[in-house]
Amino acid sequence: MADPQKVLVLRLAGPLQSWGEQSRFNRRETRPEPTKSGVLGLLAAAQGRRREQPPGDLLDLSLGVRTDQAGTLLRDYHTVSDYRGRPLPQAAVNAKGTQKPTSPAKYTHVTQRYYLQDAVFVVAVAGPAGLVDSLAAAVRRPAFPLALGRRSCPPTQPIILGLHPGSLNDALQDQPWQAGPAARRELRRRHGRPPRIDLPVTIETPDGDDVVHDVPLSFSLRDRRFTSRRVAHSWVAAPTGFPDPDEPTDAGHDPFALLGW
Repeated sequence: MADPQKVLVLRLAGPLQSWGEQSRFNRRETRPEPTKSGVLGLLAAAQGRRREQPPGDLLDLSLGVRTDQAGTLLRDYHTVSDYRGRPLPQAAVNAKGTQKPTSPAKYTHVTQRYYLQDAVFVVAVAGPAGLVDSLAAAVRRPAFPLALGRRSCPPTQPIILGLHPGSLNDALQDQPWQAGPAARRELRRRHGRPPRIDLPVTIETPDGDDVVHDVPLSFSLRDRRFTSRRVAHSWVAAPTGFPDPDEPTDAGHDPFALLGW
């Protein structure tokens, strides 16, 4: 009998995140939402897998991402130089595999790295129940530090929101809105206290109408390889956690409510 499917629901939030689909020399960009390579890398780190190990069974997992708080883009400006005062090497190598020096000599490189600030995502990972249960246990007690795309981007708690027996879409639709206090105050100011909010989702599916190149075939630093997958973009109406104004309440008068207690 085949192992039933289960969905692990994660909350990926932190001061900074960076989900690069590709990096070119001195420019490292970020996609507006977590990539499959980044999420599988986080799960592999939790399990204590080494970079040289192939992703293996992790490639069978399907991914869904809901954007609860899009955040803003940050450009981090860097300069790089050799502390010994030597010219910097260029990207090309000689016959011995050693990087060639820049010609004419260049002593400073300008690099730019992009991050998402204050973003919050709900990520659903679907796969065989046994594998998903083991991943949930690993994320609760990770072997290596977890990161949101780069080592310099640690996640805030909680990371695990729970396990779900349904589909990716059901898991993303049922999970309450995870945005921070400022976003919740803004929603209240503009729309009162709606019981649900429409949020964008990206779901991995064979008949998806978009293609992303973020499936890792190898995490090795010397042999990083990726392939593509198909995804579909849509919306779900997720619960906000605010009380439904149409539902009666018998809470009665609270004399301390005005004080915010």
